[in-house]
Amino acid sequence: MGIVDTVRTIKQAHQSDVVLIKVGKFYHAYGKDAYIISFLFNYQLKKVDANTNTTGFPEVAIDKVSKTLNEKNINYLIINKEESEIKDFKQENKYAEIYSKAHKYQNRKNKADEIYEFLMSNIDEDGIKEKINKIEEILYDY
Repeated sequence: MGIVDTVRTIKQAHQSDVVLIKVGKFYHAYGKDAYIISFLFNYQLKKVDANTNTTGFPEVAIDKVSKTLNEKNINYLIINKEESEIKDFKQENKYAEIYSKAHKYQNRKNKADEIYEFLMSNIDEDGIKEKINKIEEILYDY
């Protein structure tokens, strides 16, 4: 059983908890949990397979991550070889709320990145520089 399958099995019992699993010297989050961690800490999302994203951070950051999850009232489960830790905020759990925000943010970020890549790869085409200038005007008016 691979790590992604292990996390999927754990998530069946902990659907509203961020599951952080230690692999080597890094902690990883998968699926919806990866969106939340990426959103809260601006960590990069990566595709593991067609349906699964992941994000990770060094083990030295686990205190910062757990502190933020506590402050945001997000249930979490930390799994490593030595011990596991679980935090349950019961009805005050904000997992679904933060995931919704994280998912919307990531979709917008992906779209903005696609537009940026298109503009930069076509910068020498007629009219692109003017379009970039118009976009900058819109951005800086706010």
